[in-house]
Amino acid sequence: MNLNNQKIQTALISVFDKNELLPVARKLFEKKIQIFSTNKTNHFLKKNQIITKNISEITQYPEILDGQIKTIHPKIFGGILGTKKNNKSTIKKYNITIIDLIIVNFYPLNTLCDSNNIDIVKNIDIGGPAMIRAAAKNYKNTIVIVDINDYQYILDMINDKKDISLSDRLKFAKKAFEYTANYDLSILNHLNNTIHDCKNKKFSLPEKIFMTYEKKQKLRYGENPHQKAALYTPNHNINQIDYINNIKQLNGSDLSYNNIYDAYTAFECVNQFSDPSCVIIKHGNPCGASSASTQELAYLNAYNTDSISAFGGIIGFNKIITQQVILTIIKKQFVELIIGPAITINALKIIQRNKKIKLIIYNNYDENKLSTIEYKTINHSLLVQETIHNISDDKSWKIVSKKKPNELEKKYAMFCWKITKFVKSNAIVYTNKYNVIAIGAGQTSRLTSVKIANLRYHENKKKFKLEDHKIIVGSDAFFPFRDSIDECKKNIQNISCIIQPGGSIRDQEVIQAVDEYQICMIFTHQRTFRH
Repeated sequence: MNLNNQKIQTALISVFDKNELLPVARKLFEKKIQIFSTNKTNHFLKKNQIITKNISEITQYPEILDGQIKTIHPKIFGGILGTKKNNKSTIKKYNITIIDLIIVNFYPLNTLCDSNNIDIVKNIDIGGPAMIRAAAKNYKNTIVIVDINDYQYILDMINDKKDISLSDRLKFAKKAFEYTANYDLSILNHLNNTIHDCKNKKFSLPEKIFMTYEKKQKLRYGENPHQKAALYTPNHNINQIDYINNIKQLNGSDLSYNNIYDAYTAFECVNQFSDPSCVIIKHGNPCGASSASTQELAYLNAYNTDSISAFGGIIGFNKIITQQVILTIIKKQFVELIIGPAITINALKIIQRNKKIKLIIYNNYDENKLSTIEYKTINHSLLVQETIHNISDDKSWKIVSKKKPNELEKKYAMFCWKITKFVKSNAIVYTNKYNVIAIGAGQTSRLTSVKIANLRYHENKKKFKLEDHKIIVGSDAFFPFRDSIDECKKNIQNISCIIQPGGSIRDQEVIQAVDEYQICMIFTHQRTFRH
């Protein structure tokens, strides 16, 4: 195993994660390659009958400060950075041992940052990152391994007595710099969070954003079939729930860009509710939603909102997916993807008979750990804003109409408001009790959205038997004129309550209109535009 006739004679091993280490360390030992190691690694290897020399035998200096200083020494870094060809006199003068291979990893701050019981700053590694960077800089002469998945490569090279090519050494060096960069990002993000907590301020956007992402999976295509796409996830701790790494696909073909986007919309929307609920998403918009006594009833109500748009949609649930609901879905429609927190064995068996149905299961839903920031890209720049996971509660609402909603109407209005938040602007949503009846979405005019919602309502009123039932109207932003109110009431006589943010210069004109029609109106003082 040579490179430029330079045989690997020495290896330095210092690892926190000792998984899969023994086979490669044992092979190095069998090939009579001298292994140096730090105290804990040394103890672990000797316990497994692999003889190594403690790092102090190179430095002639003990580990001090509870192990914080053990490898920071000229003889270690001289051995990693030096070469026999270029530094012969210095090596001889200071009796430096050239180190041909290092295997190093350190405390996984990405996961430790989530624990309140661990002193993160105390666990920051100093010597490890420095050694990795030194070896990566001198990659032509020193092989650096930071990834457990690369151990097998080293084993294969040793067994086959093959050279480790310059291109492979470069790949290891690149991976090493990525490893230390992500490590530093974890520390930065932790300190940023700590400083923010110490200031005890209200939510504020960061002055600087440090992010690295790695490709998690290649997607079938982007928003359109001719567009290439992939899913990238952060590979550093962000102290928030990692939705993507908490999902598992159990059935169906590879996911597309739109599948992931719509599935996440369904995940967020349906998990606002505690009762059995279902939401159907199409092109980023809810086209049906319901909370009911059973999961099957919730699905049927959601499906009946707009059965045409439901075709090929994404169906989301907040409770375990049952056999009965799967049988009902298959009977009713073609479905692209189903997402839920769990699925029964019998339900899974039914889905697996149809390879076209994509099934995603998520777990560990925690509203308090969803991301507080969302990003949109504009060429090479980022638009960053606070998310609105938590919409205003009814304590912040203001009743502006003469007619006041009762407690039941307020509950129904809250359901309507939570769905409205997920509809593309300009958004108009009609609900009856805990069922979406009609939606007008994505129009450049709010009045047009009202007209579309009216059409949907009249298509559905017999289906839902709505003639004598009260209708709640939700709007994601203020009504700029009273014309939308007039249009609603002209076409639908049983509207009982309208919920909207308020804030128009013509609010009084709009309030006057609802008073004329004896409709309740709630101002939430929170706009929920969604583009």
